[in-house]
Amino acid sequence: MDRRQRVVRELLDAHGRTYAEEAGIGLKDTPQPLYRLLVLSHLLSARIRGSVALATARSLHEAGLRDPRRMARASWQERVDALGRGGYRRYDERTATQLGDGAELLVRRWGGDLRQLREEADGKVPELRRLLQEFPGVGPAGADIFLREAQGVWPEAAPYLDAKALQGAGRLNLPTDPERLAELAGDADPAVFAAALVRAAVEKEAAPDTLRRAG
Repeated sequence: MDRRQRVVRELLDAHGRTYAEEAGIGLKDTPQPLYRLLVLSHLLSARIRGSVALATARSLHEAGLRDPRRMARASWQERVDALGRGGYRRYDERTATQLGDGAELLVRRWGGDLRQLREEADGKVPELRRLLQEFPGVGPAGADIFLREAQGVWPEAAPYLDAKALQGAGRLNLPTDPERLAELAGDADPAVFAAALVRAAVEKEAAPDTLRRAG
């Protein structure tokens, strides 16, 4: 096993957990988990600490705002309050509006089911990425987060290694070519590998022991 393989193994051992899993989302190719992932992606894409976004995703779930119809039916103030309980105060008012508008769009256009959006994209990842950005507040970064996490259940997206994941690879002195990185990951879950690379990009303590020793 060469140094790069050891780095990948140690990274996965230490940080092999998707952000969806950390938010309490048991991700499956079914409407509610996919919607919760969309909301999480929206929250994570803002200029706010990841831990706050994760706590806020859990807070929305606890408030019952776990599917687009419930989100759309909730009052603006109910959404603001749930966001605030998660610590998402800097963007709470704007985000409350965006979540309501996005939920209404999902119900109206895709019957509340992101699998219908997937069908509309017809397996084309650039089209998936474009359609996801039609939701208010979900820009390129949010679409990347969604596809990075969803690639385990939407395999046509794999390997999805966005700029943030590739930044983590560079920090670990790993290849920054997605195909070469995927080869190093072997049979690891692509979403787990991508999330671990992102943690290497954003968390100082995420560098594997192999890299710290080398440094």
